[in-house]
Amino acid sequence: MEVYICENVFVPLRSGPSHKSEMLSQVLFGEKYRIIDESGHWYKIETLFDNYQGWIDKNHIQRTADIQGLTGYVLNRSLLCFKNDKSRLVLEAGCEIYNPDFTEKVFSMGADTFGTCSDFSDAYIKVNESIADTAMRFINSPYIWGGRIPSGIDCSGFTQLVYKVRGIQVPRDSKQQVTIGENVNFVEETKPGDLVFFDDEYGRITHVGMILSSGLVIHASGRVRIDNIDHQGIYKNEIKGYSHKLRAIRRIVT
Repeated sequence: MEVYICENVFVPLRSGPSHKSEMLSQVLFGEKYRIIDESGHWYKIETLFDNYQGWIDKNHIQRTADIQGLTGYVLNRSLLCFKNDKSRLVLEAGCEIYNPDFTEKVFSMGADTFGTCSDFSDAYIKVNESIADTAMRFINSPYIWGGRIPSGIDCSGFTQLVYKVRGIQVPRDSKQQVTIGENVNFVEETKPGDLVFFDDEYGRITHVGMILSSGLVIHASGRVRIDNIDHQGIYKNEIKGYSHKLRAIRRIVT
């Protein structure tokens, strides 16, 4: 089955073949996918990065076939670039680029070559910082259901993005993320980067955040923010109470 590489900044991935359908996730620039079904002017696809399925509008499609099995490099920050026709794109952290040439300040995908800015270097794709510092890059990013990029992100999209930037693949949704890694029994035993999960009154996992430091969690709730956390859950000072009830703690094995 043919593999394609997305050349849009992002494409909404919907639950059904309609713009009225819920946006479940997004396919980011440079990410690969396969087409598994078709309905009218919609394709049902499966992403290669996180094996997520959904529908994309054919009108959104800008893509190249991955005939060479290219390896993508994940951006850790925004990158201004220009297509062959000189049109402008701003790629966000989490997008992937191919064949970067830091001397010529370009990268390419298929037949397309993208010019970049004068400071383009391997600093855009290398991570020489703590996981807490990586998470802090996205502080105040607004919350959008189904979002996976800093300009609009949901809770599990945020935790997935932090680990993706660091070269580690985790699933898309919080109910999937809670099944990976090693269990941590107590908040007092957590380390930066540990994922903390929260449930509703029915015991369903509904939220995920990341330990930033002892007693602090960074998570996407309205925006990417920092709150206090203890054995009960997330305590928000502005409401003088708990907003999320702690269910589980998982440590991603790297």
